[in-house]
Amino acid sequence: MLLAGPVAAGSRAPELPPGMPAATRARLEPVTELASLATQVEGQPFQARRDLFEYLLDHPDFATHVTRVVRAARYRIWSVPGGFGIDDGWGTVGTFEIVYVAPGIRVMHAKGEYQPRVLPDIQGEAIVTISYAATPAGEGKSTIAAAVGSYVKLDSAILRAVGMLATSVAQAKARKEGVRLVKTFARAA
Repeated sequence: MLLAGPVAAGSRAPELPPGMPAATRARLEPVTELASLATQVEGQPFQARRDLFEYLLDHPDFATHVTRVVRAARYRIWSVPGGFGIDDGWGTVGTFEIVYVAPGIRVMHAKGEYQPRVLPDIQGEAIVTISYAATPAGEGKSTIAAAVGSYVKLDSAILRAVGMLATSVAQAKARKEGVRLVKTFARAA
């Protein structure tokens, strides 16, 4: 996902929510407008209690403990001043904060780096949107249809140029990771 070129014409980019405060939107624009990659993927609907699902979205440090216990993911998230720290277990580390919360959507802003073993670190920023709709399914559960969107902006001009050659591969990888994230939500919830 990190070796993407400029946002491809016709690719489906996530939309920032219309109700987002102007100051927050302005803070995210350097990433959304200069993104190396933008994609949105729909996950498979799953059944869970809506309130539990939303609690996990709003408390990612707790959610990470749940995902590790059920062996749904290996990443770790912990509280840091101003947000959360994250380590995906595969070499990507950084921080993120939840910048917008509204019914049916969460928006996060992340800064971090990929630390490959043999190459220099790759630094960048990402905006991640998690949008969802919950339809009552009986017995206190809902069918949750979630989508994960992302904008990724690399800090390296060289990698952005190399990424132009790998846009389709990066889009496929981003879609795969988005689907994997929704599956993780389903298992955790």
